[in-house]
Order: sequence, then C-alpha cells, then structure tokens
Amino acid sequence: MNRKEEVKASLATTKVVAIIRGMAPEVCVRLAKAYHEGGIRLVEVTFDQTGDPEATVAAIRAVREAFPDMHVGAGTVVTAAQLDRAIDAGAEFIVTPNCNPQIISAAGAAGLVTMPGTFTPTEMEVANEAGADYVKVFPVRALGPAYVKDVLAPLKHLKLIAVGGVSPENAADYIKAGCVGVGASGSLVNKEWIAAGEYGRIADVARRLVENCR
Repeated sequence: MNRKEEVKASLATTKVVAIIRGMAPEVCVRLAKAYHEGGIRLVEVTFDQTGDPEATVAAIRAVREAFPDMHVGAGTVVTAAQLDRAIDAGAEFIVTPNCNPQIISAAGAAGLVTMPGTFTPTEMEVANEAGADYVKVFPVRALGPAYVKDVLAPLKHLKLIAVGGVSPENAADYIKAGCVGVGASGSLVNKEWIAAGEYGRIADVARRLVENCR
C-alpha cells in the first residue's frame, strides 16, 4: 500500500481530521501527541494567508518526524506557491477552503490526497471532476447534516467531509447523513487548555470524536 492509500485507509478507519491553525511548531507536536492518544491519525496544519508560510512548513515537518504513523497535511492551500511549500514539507494531503481545479489537479499529480472546500452541489461536482479524492463541505455549520443528506441523495458518488463547527456532540450526525469523515478544530485546539498544559483534556475530546464517528 502506497502512502496515498494509507492516508485514505486511515481516514476510513478514524473518520477524523484534526485541524491546527495558528500554533507554533512545538505546540503542534504536543497537540499531535494528544490527538494520537485519542486515536486520530490525520492532522492538518493550516497556512496563514497573512503570516509566515515557513511556520506551517516547520510544523508539518516537526509532526511528521515526531509521529511517523500519523498523516500530516497542509490546510488553507490557496496558491501554487503554498502547494509547492506543502510538498517540500512532506505533506501527504492538502485541504483548501475553496474549489480551485488547478490546485486540485496539481496536488493530485504530485501524489497528494486532495480535500478541496465547497459549499454548493455545483462546486462539489467541479471538485470531483478535477480529480478530488474527497470533497470538503465548508462551512458546514451554516448548512447542517440535513443539507449533506439532501446533496447525497442525487450525488451518492461524492465522498464528503464536513468541516466548520464540528464537535463530539454533532460529529455522528454528519456521519449518519453520509459524510465519510469530519474535520474538527475548536476544542481540539482549546487555547486555555493549551496554556494550562492540559493536553489530556484535548486527548479526551479527540477520543470522543473518533468514538462518536464510529
């Protein structure tokens, strides 16, 4: 099994992508440890469109080195330059907030799993036709599980991932509606818990997310 298939297999098993935004590399490693303890195996480290891309690159490399059995991807990839930096950092998948066929195609050609962001059925089909492995529904909090169910009624071939406002309390609802996975941040990057060094609480949230998605 190649690395791309391993990413897909891990998502099929755990159904959760942990999203880290705006954290230093050393904090990302501590968070990844908590996620690992909770059963999560996919971690997305996002680019900051107004910040230093090297912080994201460093975080991806640090987490990959610390946890070889986890899959680390780059999030909020909106430019070709960011995709290049993600590839250089060793990212195994990319996640975008929008639907850009050129980015999807280039990432796929480079051997990365792709999870582009969409909001409407039209965008979902555009992403799928561009070769997306998964289609992210974002921000799903504005739509809810019923929207996912309605979309999949005629478009059963889509592999949807719900992102935006997903929590242990509602994650199962999205899986039941037909999503193959969820992306979660929120309490998985609880700044108060991080400041207090309470990573055990974050591991508990990760564990609940994985268990509820099953």
